[in-house]
Amino acid sequence: MSYMALYRKWRPASFDEVKGQDAIVKTLRNQIVSGRVGHAYLFCGTRGTGKTSIAKIFARAVNCEHPVNGSPCGECEMCRQIGAGVSLNVVEIDAASNNGVENIRDIREQVQYPPTEGRYRVYIIDEVHMLSAGAFNALLKTLEEPPSYVIFILATTEVHKIPVTILSRCQRYDFRRISVETIAARLRELAQAEKLEADEKALRYVARAADGSMRDALSLLDQCAAFHFGERLTYENVLDVLGAVDSQVFSELFRAVASGDTRACIRILEEMVIQGRDLGQMVGDFIWYLRNLLLVMTTDGAEEMLDMSAENIALLREEAAMTKLEILMRYIRVFSELSGRLRYAVQKRIQVEIALIRLTNPAMEPELDSILQRLDTLEERMEKLPELAARAADQGREQPGAREKQADGPAKEEAPIVLPRAQYEDLMTIRGEWQKIARLAGHAIRPALQETTVEPAGEGCLCIVCLDVNHYAILNQEKRLEELQRIVEEQYHRTLEFKVRLEESGIRPSATYVTDDDLKVIHDTVVFEDE
Repeated sequence: MSYMALYRKWRPASFDEVKGQDAIVKTLRNQIVSGRVGHAYLFCGTRGTGKTSIAKIFARAVNCEHPVNGSPCGECEMCRQIGAGVSLNVVEIDAASNNGVENIRDIREQVQYPPTEGRYRVYIIDEVHMLSAGAFNALLKTLEEPPSYVIFILATTEVHKIPVTILSRCQRYDFRRISVETIAARLRELAQAEKLEADEKALRYVARAADGSMRDALSLLDQCAAFHFGERLTYENVLDVLGAVDSQVFSELFRAVASGDTRACIRILEEMVIQGRDLGQMVGDFIWYLRNLLLVMTTDGAEEMLDMSAENIALLREEAAMTKLEILMRYIRVFSELSGRLRYAVQKRIQVEIALIRLTNPAMEPELDSILQRLDTLEERMEKLPELAARAADQGREQPGAREKQADGPAKEEAPIVLPRAQYEDLMTIRGEWQKIARLAGHAIRPALQETTVEPAGEGCLCIVCLDVNHYAILNQEKRLEELQRIVEEQYHRTLEFKVRLEESGIRPSATYVTDDDLKVIHDTVVFEDE
């Protein structure tokens, strides 16, 4: 016998097997028990939530010879015929391929004849929203006043496309998305029945990835079990099959975004691309991760609302303290817009990279939340200015070879400072190209660099001298200095480290530097600077 997919093999055969739609099941069972069966029903809701399955169970129940508490017995002749799909009493129609007026006319002709056996003729019209306007009009009269032995069950995923005239003639039942806990419990039962070894964490991820659809969950479990046939299904295996990303990666990505580290964001994205992760799913999962962060920031008792371990919730609380509510909502907005564009994008990776760059550089966006984030950043810098100025003053006093200025009058005349040949060449190269380096730097630091100069600070290291405390606050950041280091390495093939200090006097340093070879032509006193 050929293999049958799990969602077909384990389709509910009775109301007791239906999961996640308790209110609808109870209502339908009560109608059957009390004999108050309606003539037209509308089942609407997202895919895979049990609309067609319950319609078939209901069709068997109303024709069952020995119903058990409103549910079909599954043993009588009518139950067996309907279950095998050979009964003429139950007609299932796909409105996507039978949506014309002539198809509805055929139904109108058929309903004139009562069932040869059983009590009701049941017409299940799936995806009814696909019917044409003429077909809906042809269905109206029959739907309003059908024979007493006819029941119509209309199923749709897009109820807003159903004409109001049809809606008013039906009992409407809205099928809810099935919870993660309910789906995970069902997957656990089926895994045991199928003798499939699976970790609890793996099953819960499959349940969450199904997005409220039991059918999707069974299809995903079928896919994962086939890929890792004969092996235990682990969380890592599920991630590989579905092309998904571990939540730890989202934590690293968020921290990189919050710190404004564009390079780290691009590196994390590149790793996910190399691993073959689906970028569309990654964006959706990251939005969900940000949503969890938002709940932690704004809701008391968020632990009860989040399907996460205590360790991950503690990590979320730590990350929630790293940002503000307005900034987090901006992150969600940018990635939500990205999610819509990715459906039709050819270069998905480039679209994601642009979004990450936008997140780490709010100056690129004119939106109000971006402007608020920039203002918050400036306020934080202004609050740190006194501390930075005091620290810079201390560093200036401790700097080797610091030049003391007279309180009144010009600065003292200083002797040339001797440097090793390699340090001297590095210094002269960077000094000569300093304005070009400033132009190659980002817009945020370019104006600050143009008002600075550089001086030696030891082997393979240069110090940027700032005359303005605001410029010092801008440049004295690790990511800014790493950017300069990268520019110098790419343009001049030199590996140099950069430091920053503030010149309290506001006077640009005017020291003269020479090499050992220049000593023979210098007749003044020479001062040797320690390396």
